[in-house]
Amino acid sequence: MKGLSRLFFIAILGSVITMYSCSNAKTRVDDETPTRGNIVIGVDDSYRIIAEAELYTFQALYTYAHIKPLFLPEDSVLQLYLKDSIRMMITSRKLNKNEEAYLESKQIVPRTTTFAFDAVAFILNRNNPDTLIRYNSIRDVFTGKISKWNQVNKKSKLDDISIVFDNTRSANVRYMIEKFNLKAGLPKNCFSAGTNDEVVSYVEKHPNALGIISVNWVSDPQDSVSHGFLKRVKVAAVSSEFYSDGNDFYYPHPAYIADKSYPFIREVYVINRETFNGLGTGFIQFLTYENGQRIVLRGGMVPATMPIRLMRVKKE
Repeated sequence: MKGLSRLFFIAILGSVITMYSCSNAKTRVDDETPTRGNIVIGVDDSYRIIAEAELYTFQALYTYAHIKPLFLPEDSVLQLYLKDSIRMMITSRKLNKNEEAYLESKQIVPRTTTFAFDAVAFILNRNNPDTLIRYNSIRDVFTGKISKWNQVNKKSKLDDISIVFDNTRSANVRYMIEKFNLKAGLPKNCFSAGTNDEVVSYVEKHPNALGIISVNWVSDPQDSVSHGFLKRVKVAAVSSEFYSDGNDFYYPHPAYIADKSYPFIREVYVINRETFNGLGTGFIQFLTYENGQRIVLRGGMVPATMPIRLMRVKKE
């Protein structure tokens, strides 16, 4: 009888623990709201500066909201998202059909929202005199037809072009490969510096370098990091994709991103897999409403959900 009593007690204890665990899990979900809770999100490192500004403001407004960002290359962020290690991600890449089908097989319906328009910026050493680059020249650099600066500008005294990216698995690499349909991959004079900060550092020290970076890293004079980078490197202006032999050159300024004069633009998405109205959903609402969209504009990108006014100033 004692043995049976002991088994009965263990069974009851197990049931209580299970009930408590389920109840506690339910409480954790119920306790979380769009402005309160603890979550981890993934952010393509290209958008570190804009994401840090958004998170700082959101968490200052909602002191019970605690969002931990993981800043990683695009591909790493995607893998964490598919493994359910993060609830939402900020990236310039939509899920493809296979990825959506995989999530749906897990009864997860991802929700994709465009919250900004971004530009790929080309940064140069401050001793490089070539601040105006034709679209065709950039295309030829990436297709391997051009490998020296004097092929871009006959007067240039610089030699071989060194193209530097942040990471081989980054959104910037994928974007350039897709933009120019590089079936054989990037040319041999491309290499990875490791991070966006290191791209700037490399370009600063090497006159022959051509750095590829998101515009939010080099566009906000109010941000200490971005402002510091602007003092160390130059941002190139590029001619229109459709009038690539003309003399109209455009910097990756919000006005030229908005009217698509600048030829290297892309959308930035927030992709959410929450199955309830949680903190991730609340943060996305903040990103796409007025306060979040103003931060986007200040960061050198173009808001996707807030109308902006473009003004053309005529010189007398």
